[in-house]
Amino acid sequence: MSQTAATELSVAEFASRARAWLADNMPRLDPQQPPRNGRDDEGAWQRARELQRRLFEGGFAGICFPREYGGLGLDIGYQKAFDIESDGYEMPLILNVPTFTICCATLLDTGSEEQKREHISAALRGDEVLVQLLSEPSGGSDLAGLITRADRDGDGWVISGAKTWSTSAFAADYGLLLARTDVTVPKHDGLTMFLMPIDAPGVTLRRIEQVDGSNEFCEEFFDGLRLGDDAVVGEVNKGWDVASRLLFHERRAVGQGSEFASGRGAERTEMAAGDFLTLAADAGTADDPVTQDKIGRVLARRMVRDCLVDHVGRAMRTGALPPAAGSLIRLFHSDVTFLEVDTATEVAGPLGVVGPAADEAQLLKVGKRYLSRQTVALGGGSNEMARNVIAERVLGLPREYAADRGVPFNQVRHNRA
Repeated sequence: MSQTAATELSVAEFASRARAWLADNMPRLDPQQPPRNGRDDEGAWQRARELQRRLFEGGFAGICFPREYGGLGLDIGYQKAFDIESDGYEMPLILNVPTFTICCATLLDTGSEEQKREHISAALRGDEVLVQLLSEPSGGSDLAGLITRADRDGDGWVISGAKTWSTSAFAADYGLLLARTDVTVPKHDGLTMFLMPIDAPGVTLRRIEQVDGSNEFCEEFFDGLRLGDDAVVGEVNKGWDVASRLLFHERRAVGQGSEFASGRGAERTEMAAGDFLTLAADAGTADDPVTQDKIGRVLARRMVRDCLVDHVGRAMRTGALPPAAGSLIRLFHSDVTFLEVDTATEVAGPLGVVGPAADEAQLLKVGKRYLSRQTVALGGGSNEMARNVIAERVLGLPREYAADRGVPFNQVRHNRA
């Protein structure tokens, strides 16, 4: 389907065409043989690239991205219709976060025309995976206090420092790297965002093994990494503007509110109502009224969340709510996920932490997922940071005191190792 043809279709006509195309071109999900979709599985990333190429060639990639950058230029109603039709098919869901919903969305808002034409279109074709390189080993939650340096050297830049907790960086081609380019001004004013090749000379990448056995997150060390001026996203020393826009997109993505996500399914990691009932049956509590009530609370809370996502997303698009309101859906999504994981753990009981029979593997998955439940309270900034953003930038409450506000970065006191 051509881009021009897509723009001439109503939502219903678009959904009908998508339904027919999906049936002919995309593999159906087999519950007995689920696809490889672990984010730490290199094979899953290759499969995602392949499926993304199919979507692009079929004219269903980047539904809400502008046509000039490889998308269809349609509004979110078309994307939602496609998501409904694609339910039950294998989709490249792991490309949604952070490639499309965070990195490409940020480039769309802040990148140069050349960066948008090259990298957004490459991602939509399945040729590139993009990630963000923000957090640092000593940075805590103060992103603007980062110490990775980018020093001017002739007509380019030399990067030195380290990043950590970079989601899926091992599978990526490019990363959005925030670095300090001026230490003589307050911390927010001396930052610059760069778009860098992950495999560039001067970059050492290591994967981090977590308590649940996964190793999706990575850490990167920069020693003599050289980048040209064409790698700058936005303006030199205006990187906080780019980072703020990236955080806006990240919070919407984490809260499931981005129009740039495509498809729905296992990447969301939510248990369906049927999954809960199967879990209760395996644990022998399916007829227990208390268990049924707990499951009902999870499903009801999800309905509230989905309504909140639609309401806040629409309000931000119309300007009724500021961009910072994305923290509302980010925070509530965390709350719902905690309730879901905790409820599933309660339903599974001891069987969630001991080795069940092979046909009861779902029980053990529940216990394993509990080990990483805290990640949803950290992605896109911690829950505490989200509450601060809501208080200060949505409700207009007074800002917290900060000793380094307005102080040149090289005059700020830092802890010494």
